[in-house]
Amino acid sequence: MTDEALMAAYQKGDLAAFGELVARHEKRLWNFLRRFVRDKATAEDLLQEVFLRVVKSAVEWQPSAKVSTWLFTIARNLCTDQARRAEFRQTESLDQAKAGEDGSGLRRIDRVAADSGDAEKEAMGREIASLIDRAVGELPVEQREVFLMREVMDMSFAEIAAQVGASEPTVKSRMRYALQRLRSRLGELHEAAAAGPDTAAAEETQ
Repeated sequence: MTDEALMAAYQKGDLAAFGELVARHEKRLWNFLRRFVRDKATAEDLLQEVFLRVVKSAVEWQPSAKVSTWLFTIARNLCTDQARRAEFRQTESLDQAKAGEDGSGLRRIDRVAADSGDAEKEAMGREIASLIDRAVGELPVEQREVFLMREVMDMSFAEIAAQVGASEPTVKSRMRYALQRLRSRLGELHEAAAAGPDTAAAEETQ
């Protein structure tokens, strides 16, 4: 069954259909949320809120609406609200994302670490994943959301443009700047880690 057929069934009271929708989409939504808000506990709360809002708004859903887009719109709006609230609080430490955490999910990380055949390679993959976590978390919000929509949600530039209310060239520009920042920041983090714990700790405070 398509997502839309499952949603229509759920509107008629089929709870199993809702369970199937959750199973299909929770991992990608979790990956997006965790990388956006940079905190596992907050991401878990937001993931629950996404599906809670689906339950509350199920009667309003129309068959012409793509379910996956609807789910992502809810997730993105929750992230945006969370980011605004965070501006009025002390910024949480970027190192809260743990290396090797299950479901980290970024496709490029998966490709780096997937073929590791020994402990050393696996450890290196976890270290790279941790560095990328931190670098993504430091991106400006507009660049971070475009990067995550593209890399985690696997959305086209046209779909991203429609979601964020910007032109496709603007979205592509944000992605380009995000990649430039990531390359630069990953280089800095890698050099700090290679220089030793004292240097890395000093870099963290800058």
